[in-house]
Amino acid sequence: MATSFIDKARITVKAGNGGNGAVAFHREKYVAAGGPDGGDGGKGGSIILQVDDNMSTLMDFRYKRKYAANSGIDGQGSRKSGKDGQDLVIRVPRGTLVRDTETGEIIKDMSSGEPFVLCRGGRGGWGNMHFATPTRQIPRFAKAGLPGESHDVTLELKLLADVGLIGFPNVGKSTLLSVVSKAQPKIANYHFTTLYPNLGVVWVDDGVSFVMADIPGIIEGASEGAGLGHDFLRHIDRCRLLVHVVDVSGSEGRDPVADFDAINAELSQYSADLAKRPQIVAANKTDICESPENLERLRQHVESLGYSLLEISAAAHQGTRELVQKVAQQLSTLPPVTVYEPEYVPRPAVVDTTAPLDIQRSDDGTWLVEGPWLQRLMGNVNFSDYESRMYFDKTLRESGLFRQLEDLGIQDGDTVSMYDFEFEYQR
Repeated sequence: MATSFIDKARITVKAGNGGNGAVAFHREKYVAAGGPDGGDGGKGGSIILQVDDNMSTLMDFRYKRKYAANSGIDGQGSRKSGKDGQDLVIRVPRGTLVRDTETGEIIKDMSSGEPFVLCRGGRGGWGNMHFATPTRQIPRFAKAGLPGESHDVTLELKLLADVGLIGFPNVGKSTLLSVVSKAQPKIANYHFTTLYPNLGVVWVDDGVSFVMADIPGIIEGASEGAGLGHDFLRHIDRCRLLVHVVDVSGSEGRDPVADFDAINAELSQYSADLAKRPQIVAANKTDICESPENLERLRQHVESLGYSLLEISAAAHQGTRELVQKVAQQLSTLPPVTVYEPEYVPRPAVVDTTAPLDIQRSDDGTWLVEGPWLQRLMGNVNFSDYESRMYFDKTLRESGLFRQLEDLGIQDGDTVSMYDFEFEYQR
């Protein structure tokens, strides 16, 4: 039984949380006061996407939809940091587009071999060894690790091929691919033999080759979801050149001119850009052509539209070499395969600043402030950037936190500690 072709999948990914820092104190014989030595929590594992050229579909994502990396390990005494969580590498076929599910915006085009960090692991929390000062020699607190990023994404496979074979079912596209390359697509004398795209490398001459894709037969209404065409029209998007295979034999009683116009109408309805893509028309099955006038009508029609027509018989290996050379010559004048630029811009997480925060004062006078929304807010703030710090300060003021601290008796110069960030309070 043939494997189903899956070219779209929705998954949820979550990076690991950072480990918590440790509260510990040095204990050693004959040492009266060893001081704080709680270690830091480990960093959470990230979600990393990696191209795998041995994959040709998104079948692996059909049944498994949730992926989570390991969290970091909590810190320990003796200044021992927790182990970092292991990154989770998710392998995808080359040509996979990664989109934000909510907006549909492109996050990454996985066309190159470089790995891509989709979700970063949370930072580990600091142990109490970081909080010792001349006036705070016994800090009895540490910081919790920050949560890892999470995302709902849609994976969409768009094949990376220079040339796409298009045309109605059973016109000979699979036979042509098998003749001009080493690909071995399923070939039979009935419609929709090809249920998923096939790729083949066509060698033309020393140093000259291109990738050709056999796209499953498109029918009228494909751009609106009819037949198989709607599922696979997206795979033509990247093709620099289309080879439009038309059956001119008359063996099925079809009109080649009407077929040619019908397929181009579907391309136009799916994408105006695709309708303008360069085409070479391959009039196939000429060795069993029952009506030479059909061939001539097709020739006059396509040439009047500015397309080239070559007569071939894929089954008899006639004219295929000339077609390959014509394709290679035209490809040499065209720009490279399309690589989509990212459109997605990360948006700050919505923070509900009305939820209460946990405010405590330690023995040494430090004000400790924690809470879920504050933790999320700090995960989105770049404290080395002035504007980001101003946004952080504005959010805290609007939340009423500073008013709460003043009501509790905070004074100028007191230390406020929020996770791994400390500052001196000034009214």
